[in-house]
Amino acid sequence: MGNIFDIALVGPIKITLNIFFRFTEMIGIPNYGLAIILFTIVLKFILYPLTVKQIKGMKRMQELQPKMKAIQERYKDNKQMQQQKMAEFYKETGFNPLSGCLPLLVQMPILIAIFYAIQEFEYTITPSFIYLADISLPDPFYFLPILSALTTWYSTKQSQSNQPTQEGAMAQQQKIMLMFMPLFIGYISINFPAGLVLYWTTSNIVQIAQQWWLMRNDEAKA
Repeated sequence: MGNIFDIALVGPIKITLNIFFRFTEMIGIPNYGLAIILFTIVLKFILYPLTVKQIKGMKRMQELQPKMKAIQERYKDNKQMQQQKMAEFYKETGFNPLSGCLPLLVQMPILIAIFYAIQEFEYTITPSFIYLADISLPDPFYFLPILSALTTWYSTKQSQSNQPTQEGAMAQQQKIMLMFMPLFIGYISINFPAGLVLYWTTSNIVQIAQQWWLMRNDEAKA
């Protein structure tokens, strides 16, 4: 990794993980696995406003989808006019089609930094956790990789329910993504340090809870 990236993100994350480990020592349960879980929960709540913005952007697109489809269908033989009308529609409604993607893009450098921080982390004691003798090594029982795949599947399915209903090729791509991503995450997790997989799984669980809470509030308002 580049020095700037290490100094700006990876280094501070390592320091923060150490702070959480010191906290577990203070409460009488010195454990790096618990420190990673606490770190992940706090981070997800710090990034919660971005999650809200992302989900609201997807919900807004879902609401506007019928009108957008109508414009696309009406001007399907004139792409230039179609683009012009879509731009006018976005301006009238105040909707940014990238509003659902930008929060995720903002989080990407942080996610990459966490990946390297946990993978390169230097533990001061043997980092055992529940059934794992050492979370700096892959999970020999594959429990965490399986859990990471299952939580990825559910989180993806939950996210897709907030997205506009797709048809044809796009709908097929969503189905493929729903099956491919969890399998891919589960497969690569087999060889990753268990601590990293623990972070990913915890992050998924908190994400699922946050999305459920936001959707529950939307239904209550409706």
